[in-house]
Amino acid sequence: MDTNNSQPCQPFRLKRANSSGIALTADDARLVKGMLLRGDAQHFGVNPGRIAEIATGERFTDVATALQDELPDPGPYLTPCQASDVADALTVARAALDRMERLISRIRG
Repeated sequence: MDTNNSQPCQPFRLKRANSSGIALTADDARLVKGMLLRGDAQHFGVNPGRIAEIATGERFTDVATALQDELPDPGPYLTPCQASDVADALTVARAALDRMERLISRIRG
């Protein structure tokens, strides 16, 4: 160990993940509160820390809970990354279907 080093030791720091850019709105918080009350798992496809902040009352404390008939179907829900992958796959599938439709039209004449 070099004790003559004049630079102080820097503590180990974990690199922070990039922001998803998704910000929850008051309406989102209403739904989250209702879904948690319904018993849904805290997996809504967004940062679980944001859900925990709503669940513990740290954020959106003044927002009312959504009624049961306003809630979406119970999850599981896709993450934004999974939803993007699905959208990409659907785009590829749609292009393939369009090609097949054109081919069938030519064959039928």
